[in-house]
Amino acid sequence: MLTYVQSLTLGAVQGLTEFLPISSSGHLILAREILHINTESGLAFDAVLQLGTTLAVLIYFRNDIYSLCLTFWRLVSGQKSKTSAQDKTLFFGILIGTIPALILGLLLEHTMETLFRSAILVALMLILGSLLFIAAERYARQKQAHPSLKQSWWIGVFQCLALVPGVSRSGSTISGGLLLGLTRESATRFSFLLSLPIIAGSGLLKLKDIIESPPQDFDRISLSLGFLASAIVGYAAIGWLIRFLKRNSLMPFVWYRLSLAVLVVLMLFFER
Repeated sequence: MLTYVQSLTLGAVQGLTEFLPISSSGHLILAREILHINTESGLAFDAVLQLGTTLAVLIYFRNDIYSLCLTFWRLVSGQKSKTSAQDKTLFFGILIGTIPALILGLLLEHTMETLFRSAILVALMLILGSLLFIAAERYARQKQAHPSLKQSWWIGVFQCLALVPGVSRSGSTISGGLLLGLTRESATRFSFLLSLPIIAGSGLLKLKDIIESPPQDFDRISLSLGFLASAIVGYAAIGWLIRFLKRNSLMPFVWYRLSLAVLVVLMLFFER
């Protein structure tokens, strides 16, 4: 049974690591290892924590979300002439970019609940994800301020990498955007907006399951505390990362990820 302190801790970890390119799922798995939390409904609890980070994105990018909703309304109500080409491209880009992770996520749902919940896999993906970051920084051109529909699709393909714990959703999509020629700020902004359908959908589906079959591992108060912690910390993390990447590269996160991977391997070695 999760304690309130454990729920707050997991919520804070989710909020911080969902947006920093260091992998939220990987850190949640490691946090459970360190805190000796062994619950059968771990993936369900993690998915609901994602709703907290979804709220953070909705609040932080409220103007962009309003613009996307307005674009949708104008398209379905026959007011296409009032919608700019840039707004339409962003709207359809998010839809197109969501498709790869949606399909692959449904196909790998069982695998994510079992095989992918491994600390050693997290360590390996922390290293491989770091190589992707290094490649992105090495070959980034940073020419475009807005992704095209084709680029949106390929950034969505990069988002699929984050289905494996340790890769990082924001890290993979930001790196993908940089490799495809987007500016650092544009890649970061599109990464956060692209995350909305997937993390919101995943959280809502698991919330439905929890309502229909309440788990015995945690209660509503624990769930609420984790949700609030992930939303508050997540909002702060978004603002910090956007400011940071305006002036800095992904390399500090590379060194952090590599150091953490070594630490995880050492922990697993000495536990034997």
